[in-house]
Parts: sequence; C-alpha cells; structure tokens
Amino acid sequence: MSSEFPPDISQQVARGISLLKRGGVVAFPTDTVYGLGAAADSPRAVARIYEVKDRPADKPLPMLLARVAQIEEVARPLSPLARLLADKFLPGALTLVLTKSGSVPDFVTAGGTTVAVRIPAHPVPLALIEGLGVPVLNTSANLSGRPSALTAGEVSAKFVDKVDLVIDGGRCPGGKESTIVDATGEVPVILREGALSLRELEQACPGVTFRRA
Repeated sequence: MSSEFPPDISQQVARGISLLKRGGVVAFPTDTVYGLGAAADSPRAVARIYEVKDRPADKPLPMLLARVAQIEEVARPLSPLARLLADKFLPGALTLVLTKSGSVPDFVTAGGTTVAVRIPAHPVPLALIEGLGVPVLNTSANLSGRPSALTAGEVSAKFVDKVDLVIDGGRCPGGKESTIVDATGEVPVILREGALSLRELEQACPGVTFRRA
C-alpha cells in the first residue's frame, strides 16, 4: 500500500480498513463524489450509515467491488447486456442494478431482489475493498436529498463526529454521482443519469435502446 499512495494517504487507508473490519463507517473519495462506506458483512455498520445519512430504510445501498470478476459473486449470471455494460464502463461511473445472488443477505438490499454494484476508478476505495476482503456498501456522503460532497472538508462539515474517519484524498475528479442503470430486464432503464450521459451509453452500445425511468 505504501508504494501506491503518499505516506499520509497510506496511513489513512490502513486505518480505514481497520475501522471497517471493526464495524466502523468511513468516508472516502471516489472517482465521482465522496462516499460513506461500511463492510457489507456488518449489519450494525450498515444500520449506522442509514442513521448518519438519514436515509429511508427501504432504499438499498449500492455495493462497491474491486474487480469485474466479483460481480457474479453477488449477482445472478450476467445477461449479455449487463456484461456489455460492465465491460464498457467498469471500473468507472456506472452503477449496475442486477438480480442478486443467494449469497447476498437481505439487509444489504433492504429486502429486495436486486443489488446495485459499481467498481470505482479510484485507488482509495479499491484499496479499502481489497484490504477489507469483502465488498463495501457505499452511498454518497451527504444527507439524503442534499448535494454530494466533493472534498473531505465538505464531508467533515456535514457529518462532524458522526463517522469514524474521513480519508482526505483531495477533491473528487468527477464531481457528479454515478449513472444508475437497471439491467435486470431486456431493455436497460436509466434510473439516474449522472456522470455518464444517455448519449455516452448509446454510443458505447450500438443497437441498444435505453429507457429513462
């Protein structure tokens, strides 16, 4: 880890991994916006994110993975469409909604049958996931309905002492939340148009018609 980051970032990431393993909530930069994260195998930590963010309990949290190969560990075998989208845009600012596998507990998906997955194109969350050994449940570091934070200072101002650590990785390069596409059906549905536009999706996937929710 020390070879990947400056010493100060390396120390913060190591502390973040330790906190996540103990059920902590950690804020960190991604390629889009700052996020709040918890270990996907810790119901207590996941419940804390809902409380900190004031997020409705029936709204599931997206799951961050480190590699495309991990998607089929948490989702049913990918359709050709879902595979195409993953190959074209991940790692990156695309969140895919897929049918969850039996290995994903209900507290991760708020009791639903789908799971939202993303592979961020940013070394900090990837290092956290690899060091933790399980996916990280993630949501933007903001109160529900409020603008997302782009710097560590903005996160600290919003949440003060409500999170266990804010990893300061500088300003997020993206500035917009990820685009969410439901790929569970024959026609992909854009649930949220964010960093990736409809035009970019269509250009990368000739012959595929996207529908807005």
